[in-house]
Amino acid sequence: MITDKQGNILSDTTTEAADLLDQAVTAFNIYRGDPLGLLDRAMAAAPHFAAAPIAQALLYSMNAEPGAVKAAAALLDQARRLRLSERDASQAAIVEQAIAGEWTAAARATDQHNVRFPRDLLAIQAGHLIDFYHANARSLRDRIARILPHWSKDIPGYSILLGMHAFGLEETGDYARAEETGRRALDMNPADSWAHHAVAHVMEMQGRPQDGIGWMIAREEHWSGDDNFFRVHNWWHRALFHLDMEQTEEVLALYDGPVRQDRSLIALDMIDASALLWRLQLSGQDVGNRWDELAAAWDNHADGHTYPFNDWHAVMAYLGADRHRDVERILQTWRKDGGSEAASWGKRFALPLVEGFAAFWRRDYDRAADLLFGARFIAYGFGGSNAQRDIIDWTLTEAAIRANRTGMAQALANERLALKPHSPVNLGLKSRAFASKALKAA
Repeated sequence: MITDKQGNILSDTTTEAADLLDQAVTAFNIYRGDPLGLLDRAMAAAPHFAAAPIAQALLYSMNAEPGAVKAAAALLDQARRLRLSERDASQAAIVEQAIAGEWTAAARATDQHNVRFPRDLLAIQAGHLIDFYHANARSLRDRIARILPHWSKDIPGYSILLGMHAFGLEETGDYARAEETGRRALDMNPADSWAHHAVAHVMEMQGRPQDGIGWMIAREEHWSGDDNFFRVHNWWHRALFHLDMEQTEEVLALYDGPVRQDRSLIALDMIDASALLWRLQLSGQDVGNRWDELAAAWDNHADGHTYPFNDWHAVMAYLGADRHRDVERILQTWRKDGGSEAASWGKRFALPLVEGFAAFWRRDYDRAADLLFGARFIAYGFGGSNAQRDIIDWTLTEAAIRANRTGMAQALANERLALKPHSPVNLGLKSRAFASKALKAA
């Protein structure tokens, strides 16, 4: 009987193919190397090994990009022509819901799968990512808590669970436990990019930019390698720490360097680029023609259907590049009734958010403030982290200041300072909000 490293039984395989599957899962766990290439080799080594194409389909489906969805569908069709074990069939059901844009159904299918197969590390990580795409902070935490008692530190991959749990704890505001758990995961596996980024999130949310920069620099060798799929996102986190200290020249250097120098066409990397340029503009920094290159890079990704969170970031780039027809194209797609849950997210969540960002770019600050004040509460329904969604509140506060809505601006600045009382950015927003009130009174 052949099993994977966690003891799950594998069917219709060879020792070589099973080892390649284990290597692929490990690479996915730490976002390093080439898990898809390893799975290609596993399929070649054991053509009837259904777990390999299903695993590859699961990885593609987690990309939430149009091209990846097509690839996942083709792999799923290939796998279903083979004999499926109970575990294989259960994983295939998760993929089917994910590529259909039915993220809640995919999360529920993964919930049920994790209960039946609590040591299926690939499916656990996929479920964690689905929770992230769905912005379900409670499930980011509790999905891992439900299965942790089935594990011990002697089972390969245990530290990966701790890293995921750390992120769930951070997103639910349990910062002390999140940092402790993330550091414990890294003591066991220093290469775990997700655990590293969970601790970075804690420092971001607690307003500890100096600690954050030190954290990123001290551990740079572990997360910045060329084979690290997560390296751009971690560079983005370092840039946020510099931005919170109003070190915009350092942020621009990071954008032109490790964030965007490779002109990546991976959606995760382009999300970080869009969000960073928008924040720089909010800070008053001239970003030149950087928007043009980024907008062009988004063209094969922003379809208004697959994942609205990605499209929202594409719209930032289209606004920056004055490509308003593309903004309207995406808005019109969302205004139509769509069949999938992802399509409904566009209409319910992304539409008012993007309309608010578009109004801000047109300098219609009153309208932007009205739209974003409501949108910031519903934006938790369609993806991203607390750190990523902070761009909404920052843009809203800036809109209120520029619209001379001093009461709202003052209240929002106070709200931000309650979370990060020493942030130079937030102190600057409060200063401008009160100065606006003084000017109005004069």
